[in-house]
Amino acid sequence: MTLSSSKDLTQLTLSFVFIAILVSVSFLVVKPFLGALVWAAMIVIATWSFMLNIQGALFGRRSLAVLVMTVGLLFVLIIPLWLAISSIVENTSEISELAESLSSAKIPPPPAFLEKVPFVGARLVARWLEFASMDKTEFREKIAPYLGQTLGWFVASVGDLGRLFIHFLLTVLIAGILYMTGERAAYGIREFARRIGGERGDSVVVLSAQAIRAVALGIVVTSLVQAVMAAVGFVIAGVPSPLFLAALVFLLCVVQIGAWLVLFPVIGWLYFSGSIGLTIGLGIWSFIIIAIDNIMRPLLIRKGADLPLLLIFAGVIGGLLAFGIIGLFIGPVVLAVTYTLLLAWVRGESVTPESKIPA
Repeated sequence: MTLSSSKDLTQLTLSFVFIAILVSVSFLVVKPFLGALVWAAMIVIATWSFMLNIQGALFGRRSLAVLVMTVGLLFVLIIPLWLAISSIVENTSEISELAESLSSAKIPPPPAFLEKVPFVGARLVARWLEFASMDKTEFREKIAPYLGQTLGWFVASVGDLGRLFIHFLLTVLIAGILYMTGERAAYGIREFARRIGGERGDSVVVLSAQAIRAVALGIVVTSLVQAVMAAVGFVIAGVPSPLFLAALVFLLCVVQIGAWLVLFPVIGWLYFSGSIGLTIGLGIWSFIIIAIDNIMRPLLIRKGADLPLLLIFAGVIGGLLAFGIIGLFIGPVVLAVTYTLLLAWVRGESVTPESKIPA
């Protein structure tokens, strides 16, 4: 080995070590803001067209449009969270008293249709009769551990909610900056992608944005419609705290659990209250709310991006299980990019944002 080649190897090694250290330290510095940055980027990408429409309505003033969007995000993200937390914390004693009164109430006999439910009907009726035959003390002892654990978990989680509040503030702040400098940020990302993968890399960036918009349009808008319909049903039925329950419906629909987790207990509460007519009406309305998810969401996703629905749904569920709520957007993006690159490689063609992907 010559002196020159040894010097080149040493220089290359030191350069690699220096770059690795620089990247590692930069990641440690950015790490506290990484979650908020990812959320802000997802929000801005999904709502960019809406922001441009607002800018056009405000005589092309970007600063006013950014102000409107930032205030809107504050109302959507922070104020409902703060009100919900404050309401639950302030009414903890009332919740305990309500649970106590429910535990003292006489349980009516099971409805006739329950026994006809396939597979589990007989078991549900037996369980219902078991609880109905308990006296007040035994029933109270049965539900007390679950109630105590739930309230204890919430009280213990209040400390983490302060950190969540700061996280939301950072998300809104970063989103405002991205709204203001969105074109430059997009140009920089696309230039970086071109540097890595040429035109194919640029097309992958565009495809990722399309997948994010499709998921946001399909999941968030559908969840919002379901929450509004649920709120209307709760108000008509006279259910207490309809806005809070509607907010829970929205969150459960966004994380793909479904509105049934709120609707079914409310229907049961109406039945136990003796409002048979309202119970039937809300039950029919709840069936419509749940069915909308299977009709409206696929149509909106197909409108947002020409991607296979199975791929989008697999990305949503898999991303949610792997990465949490942010995985709702990360999962479909990763699968969409992987699928498109694999399809282009098999066909021996380049990826273009305008190309139609067969369903």
